Amino acid sequence: MYTYKHPHPSVTADCIVFARGKQPGVLLIERGHDPYKGCWAIPGGFMNIDETTRHAAARELAEETGLTIQEEDLKPVGLFDGTDRDPRERVLSMAYYTVIDTEREVAGDDDAAKAGWFAIDNLPQLAFDHKQIIAAAIDLLKRKP
Repeated sequence: MYTYKHPHPSVTADCIVFARGKQPGVLLIERGHDPYKGCWAIPGGFMNIDETTRHAAARELAEETGLTIQEEDLKPVGLFDGTDRDPRERVLSMAYYTVIDTEREVAGDDDAAKAGWFAIDNLPQLAFDHKQIIAAAIDLLKRKP
């Protein structure tokens, strides 16, 4: 095992799922554990050492909501690396998004107490820096032809 004199950040992956419709929606989970227990957040979590961030995003989405999305349908939003974005430790997050035709049935599972759809223009207060991540994804969608 290697040891380094520099600390290593943890890596997470987040998955933003938008649903088309009269009132476009975004899928969120209610956190079941601290930090931010009881707050709404984007589905996501820590990457395993043997997977890519894209795979981690798809896995976490399925584990926390029951919604399965193919990895190739996840498009990158970007890397979020604010030094204070997670109170537990230094965490970098790679965010992905996808768009589905209609809201599908979801349920909170794993470390998510609940899962649900919210109107893009009426989001609850969000955990971590997830408001900024969703805003970045919406900005990307607006630029699409």
